[in-house]
Amino acid sequence: MKTKYLPLLGLAMLAPLAHSETLSISCGAVGAELQLCKEGVDAWAAKTGNTVKLVSTPNSSTERLSLYQQILSAGSTDLDVMQIDVVWPGMLASQLLDLTPYIKDQAEFFPSMISNDTINGKLVAMPWFTDAGLLFYRKDLLEKYKLPIPATWSELSQSAKVIQDGERQAGNSQMWGYVWQGRAYEGLTCDALEWVYSHNGGTLINDKGEVDVTNPGVIAALNQAKSWVNTISPEGVLNYAEEEARGVFQTGNAVFMRNWPYAWSLAQASDSPIKDKVGVAPLPKGGEDGKHAATLGGWQLAVSKYSQHPQLAADLVSYLTSYEEQKRRAIKGTYNPTRPALYQDAEVTTAVPFFKDLYDVFVNGVPRPSSISGDKYGQVSNLFFNMVHVVLADSMSPEKAAETMQKKLERILR
Repeated sequence: MKTKYLPLLGLAMLAPLAHSETLSISCGAVGAELQLCKEGVDAWAAKTGNTVKLVSTPNSSTERLSLYQQILSAGSTDLDVMQIDVVWPGMLASQLLDLTPYIKDQAEFFPSMISNDTINGKLVAMPWFTDAGLLFYRKDLLEKYKLPIPATWSELSQSAKVIQDGERQAGNSQMWGYVWQGRAYEGLTCDALEWVYSHNGGTLINDKGEVDVTNPGVIAALNQAKSWVNTISPEGVLNYAEEEARGVFQTGNAVFMRNWPYAWSLAQASDSPIKDKVGVAPLPKGGEDGKHAATLGGWQLAVSKYSQHPQLAADLVSYLTSYEEQKRRAIKGTYNPTRPALYQDAEVTTAVPFFKDLYDVFVNGVPRPSSISGDKYGQVSNLFFNMVHVVLADSMSPEKAAETMQKKLERILR
């Protein structure tokens, strides 16, 4: 069966093929996501005799959430299966199908991930792949300049400047020291939370539901990040999402990059200018007394409760999150499995050695404050990334931004 690419509008007017049902699924398109999704759904379609349409959605997680909310609030049947962010189950739960009767192998997944996707006793999504922020670095350039992998953000800043200046003098005028996700969207929430947590600044809202964004760790983190713009990071980084950062790094024009694991397989592709020149490490600490921090990411598969084929849609979710399909995606696209057994699979660890080396980073990532803020998380994150962006653009001091966030977050959570 061929996967059909169709715009969202007009899907409902298309009749299913004879002797089969037609499902629609939304997949991301960052890196190799779309191609791997297409291959997976094609395999399921061939196995079951059904047809699957891939519906394009924005790469920006913030824009994608808005689209999903519009579709679901309208009770639309245009989407059967949706790829949703790890922080969305609580926000979308009331309009998602309870998968409990359909998924029989829940015990084979990380318990914390199943727990994340279980809202009020209902399994509203299945973990498809997990993520944690990582530091990608040019190991050839660190060796050339006799510099170690940076353990702290200050060390990264210093090494990035030394190598950036040296490479520019050697002829690469496009070289930058560090690229990351600076656009005002959910990706900046992830990056900034890592800066804050690594400086012992907490996670914005503590376990008691108290807002805490004016502490010294928050101020230090924002000052540090602000200092990168136009020194070791281009001014344009304030418009970078994942792919923009990867584009600069993979063309050989950055020393360090913060990104998700998917970037590894693309950097190692046969046509990559930096093939075999890249290393991966935990993100730096916020100082000697700080700690390594990696925001927990990841994507789930959920079924709309408005789907006209709920059992079939749940079967597609079960197939795409199966051991063999997750193994294929791990080897081919560096997508972190949500099944612990795959981190011991020799074929997986041979293809992606850092899966085993950085296992603790992936399973102990820093959670965004989505559980504690519930359906208000969207407002919390939106405020946070916008205020951080204002600081990075040098339009407000970190102290003033923190005071503003404190007051507005407390108001949101009342």
